[in-house]
Amino acid sequence: QVQLVESGGGSVRPGESLRLSCTASGAPLDSYAVTWHRQPPGRERDIVATITSNGGFTKYADSVKGRFTISRDNDKNTVYLQMNNLKSEDTAMYRCNAWRSDSDDNYWGQGTQVTVSS
Repeated sequence: QVQLVESGGGSVRPGESLRLSCTASGAPLDSYAVTWHRQPPGRERDIVATITSNGGFTKYADSVKGRFTISRDNDKNTVYLQMNNLKSEDTAMYRCNAWRSDSDDNYWGQGTQVTVSS
């Protein structure tokens, strides 16, 4: 069983940066791909970025390409989402999701709020 805890959210102004962390406990994270999702107020949840278990492949939503970077440190059991040049439309609850394509394992964190406002 994997427990995920997100951190690093907060309130910032447009153009500023935040780094979110998704830290796992209970089991090693290095066999899981991890996806960051976000859900803006009153809207459906969207995929933001995904990283494979060894970090060799990443994928981003078009809306964040060039601004967000997903990375991982398996020694620290943590996946990061570096968010630069934040925009008001990035305001959302951000949650991480650890999953494996070869099993039903699928774990979610509780989320961290990001608010971008002038």
